[in-house]
Amino acid sequence: MNIFVIGSGGREHALVWKISQSSKLTKLYCAPGNPGIEALATCIPLQPTDLKALLDFALTAQIDLTVVGPEQPLAEGIVDLFIEHDLPIFGPSRMAAELEWSKKFAKEFMLRHGIPTASFRAFNRTQHHEARLYVQNAPLPIVLKADGLAGGKGVVICADREEALGVLETMMAGGQISETVVIEEFMEGEEASVFAISDGKEYVVLPPAQDHKRVFDGDKGKNTGGMGAYAPAPVVTLDILRRIEKTIIQPTLAGMASEGRPYRGCLYIGLMISENGPKVVEFNCRFGDPETQVVLPLVEYDIVDLMMAASEGRLSKLDSLQEKRMSKGSAVCVVLTSRGYPDQYPTGIEILGLHSVEGDTDVRTFHAGTKRRGNSVVTAGGRVLCITAIRPNENLAETIDLAYQAVRKISFEGMHYRNDIGKKALSHHEVENSL
Repeated sequence: MNIFVIGSGGREHALVWKISQSSKLTKLYCAPGNPGIEALATCIPLQPTDLKALLDFALTAQIDLTVVGPEQPLAEGIVDLFIEHDLPIFGPSRMAAELEWSKKFAKEFMLRHGIPTASFRAFNRTQHHEARLYVQNAPLPIVLKADGLAGGKGVVICADREEALGVLETMMAGGQISETVVIEEFMEGEEASVFAISDGKEYVVLPPAQDHKRVFDGDKGKNTGGMGAYAPAPVVTLDILRRIEKTIIQPTLAGMASEGRPYRGCLYIGLMISENGPKVVEFNCRFGDPETQVVLPLVEYDIVDLMMAASEGRLSKLDSLQEKRMSKGSAVCVVLTSRGYPDQYPTGIEILGLHSVEGDTDVRTFHAGTKRRGNSVVTAGGRVLCITAIRPNENLAETIDLAYQAVRKISFEGMHYRNDIGKKALSHHEVENSL
């Protein structure tokens, strides 16, 4: 098979890495790719939002399966375009992807179908006065979400009334993201991420993960696109996972189908595991980043088989995959970022030490924001590298230690990372061992 991956970040590097292991693979391409991806695939200099150019390449290169990494081309209808030209593609249609590109739609959808989530109100620019009154009287803390795509950074949790009003004003200005704001109650609990690969009716669940959104240790500072992740997440027990399937995944897929939006592809469910059970924080219409970097290494089967079956509506014939969905291994990803991220940051800084971790079979360096400059690799984004340690057992403490050993071998001016990735999981294990 000729396979085409769209995207250039750490998630896409992990997808390319996993797909490169498939026995079905003949040729692997990625657009635009990055310096890490180019060792595994032929990089094509096309942007993910240039849908016509991507289509033309897929037709010319006789692509048998296209895998879409980022959300923007999905929101713009790349799946619909490729299907019109009889090209197999893994991902949801534009209408199905509205679960991510409109938070208002997602919340109202959950309300219609009885899917557990935080209570909310949505306001557009014409309802500015009503929105201010709502914020002034809502219990604190309060969560404000920009309605459109925001690269994981369109959510602000406000513990202060004046801060919340200021965030509301910024979001309602509508300059960068959206003119509509969703205002939610704050949910207590522990967050987790679950990926469901769906063909519109059936689904396969991958190992649960936990992301770390805040920029500093102890979940302090601004929200980012993700500072690290680990899998499996012990907060998602087998009992909790069954409840997620029964109360969230199954009614979501059934509801989307009933509304004429059958969901095919990867459904990302961001969850809050509360005292009252799992609730949806958000839906994404693609693999998460950096969760993909820890989930895919734990998938024991050929990922191409799974993606093809989902895109062709025949997951029911792959029931044996369900038996393997809970891997016995563990993985930890630490994200290295540029100084100043998630705000303004410098680029073009040389990265040192990459070769020092290449020989370690238990560590993968997934490139997120890099580019090649002569014989050097330099920074080209806020999130620069995703250092992922993978172990065949669930001794997470060992896997965490291995990840940070690798992190300390890499350096660039202004490099920042969190030192506490995975510590929440260790506290769960301590509780289990004391019982």
